[in-house]
Amino acid sequence: MERYLIALDLDGTLLKDDKTISPLTKEVIFRAKEAGHIVVIATGRPYRASKMYYAELSLTTPIVNFNGAFVHHPNDDSWGIYHTPLELKTVKEIIEVSETYHVKNILAEVMDDVYIHEHDEKLLDIVQLGNPTIEIGDLRQMLKADPTSILIHTDEEHVDDIQAYLSDVHANVLHHRRWAAPWHIIEIVRAGIHKASGLQRIAEYYQIPKERVIAFGDEDNDLEMIEWAGYGIAMGNAIEPLKQIANDVTKTNEEDGIGVYLKALLKL
Repeated sequence: MERYLIALDLDGTLLKDDKTISPLTKEVIFRAKEAGHIVVIATGRPYRASKMYYAELSLTTPIVNFNGAFVHHPNDDSWGIYHTPLELKTVKEIIEVSETYHVKNILAEVMDDVYIHEHDEKLLDIVQLGNPTIEIGDLRQMLKADPTSILIHTDEEHVDDIQAYLSDVHANVLHHRRWAAPWHIIEIVRAGIHKASGLQRIAEYYQIPKERVIAFGDEDNDLEMIEWAGYGIAMGNAIEPLKQIANDVTKTNEEDGIGVYLKALLKL
């Protein structure tokens, strides 16, 4: 039997809108594992905010977190720990010009340590899952280590200007993308880092060619992964640019999109 590598984004893909995994999709994933296929999670979330789903699916595989900036095996340190942070110098340059570009707030994550420039309950709600260490204050003084990722919170009318600045000044050292509505947040990781880079590392480990990689996603942080995978599958609720480059479109995250597609493709 030819094994497939199945990569699952979490929010808007594996997870329903209430942040649960549907019984049907979960059953199909367990059947896929029993049939010998490899199932992994590839998410923008940190590990602390995704490990509950890793446990729920009884996974024993590596995981892609922070959109590829952190890849590791939760149960096997000898597999390797691949952390690719931003340079602190670059982050401090962005903080210095933030007022010019009407930035409301900046949040930096150094693995499970979270630093927030200004107190903001909405941003705190995003990062509190998994009980990270949180510090609030001037990032220019507080940040001492290279951040895994940073989030820039702004108004809708200023998102394009900030992204243009990041592309013009820092394109060679960082990779940025905007979150879906209603958030006006720009997420930044190191250049060349995305879910596809993390997934490729895992595929090589299991000696599975990309032609037998099935990846599911719904947002622009899934673009590289969906384009790279042999079976790049957009959810029915995915953004239009993702559907345009996907090999196929399945049902929505509320309609068992992953379960329905895998059941048919792998004859589970």
